[in-house]
Amino acid sequence: MKKDSIAYVVCFTFAACALFVLPLALANEATRPRVDANRRFAAESAVLRAFGIAYENPEDAARRYAALVRELPDGGWSATVDGAAYRALRKTGAGLWGSITLIVAADDGAERLRGVEILEQQETPGLGGRIEEAWFKDQFRGERIGPAGISINQEGSGSGDADRENSRVDAVTGASRTSDFVEAIVNAAIADLRSGGAR
Repeated sequence: MKKDSIAYVVCFTFAACALFVLPLALANEATRPRVDANRRFAAESAVLRAFGIAYENPEDAARRYAALVRELPDGGWSATVDGAAYRALRKTGAGLWGSITLIVAADDGAERLRGVEILEQQETPGLGGRIEEAWFKDQFRGERIGPAGISINQEGSGSGDADRENSRVDAVTGASRTSDFVEAIVNAAIADLRSGGAR
């Protein structure tokens, strides 16, 4: 077969593609169960953290999730923690560079947040990506929900608002737009919880 013929080009291209794609396809299939398990752990552990349920490792998280969390028909979750009933739901909204997905948990009357967890985000590392830092998320834990929801204080200290009664949390310094997006997503989730979502 001549090297400058169409048949040679087609055969060579097919063989080269097969040589590189086949190992990738096999690796993808071989790791699929682990990838699925990691995705399940990421989702279940985010729900547990939003409810304030501690766990020690992935196996413990799976056991606690199965024992303490009830999946609801609308895609939300409910749990009883320390004798009180809580509901949670997943809410996705726009971020600066892509969507942000949160798990937002509140008491049954949506009067006080139980917790907020970041499930997915594509914000700038070191700036907007800091919404995943513990100090930022911890501000939401136990925060009273005002009539208009939660507000993010752009003038705050940038190290967290410890007042659980003012319905406010501090923004991430240097990431005001990302903080605004988180505020909008949290308040949309609160509105859904107040209107009967995650029941």
